[in-house]
Amino acid sequence: MSRLPVHPTRDQIELPLVLDCLSDPTRLAIVCSLAEHEEAATELCCGDFYNFAGKSNLAYHFARLREAGLVKTRIEGTTRYMRLRRDDLDARFPGLIGAVLQAAAREAKGRDPVS
Repeated sequence: MSRLPVHPTRDQIELPLVLDCLSDPTRLAIVCSLAEHEEAATELCCGDFYNFAGKSNLAYHFARLREAGLVKTRIEGTTRYMRLRRDDLDARFPGLIGAVLQAAAREAKGRDPVS
């Protein structure tokens, strides 16, 4: 049996919280990883992010992302599965997530993120 923790509705997602969440490098890396798996409609589990930080630190980041409305979390047994809430974010703040992901990709490739 799976269960869903509490998530903000689309209308409850607030820009300052989203931007604050995305300003953290670990949370941004988590969002980028989730975005890479969107087309395959693949949820990622906590263990997929162990190379980003320790377990307890990741639990904190996952909670912040969920509370800000960036991810949808589903719990099955002892595993948490996450996916990016792209549709809700695009409806609420058109183009924001796409722009953030593009800037993060440019930065990761070592190009100037301002150009």
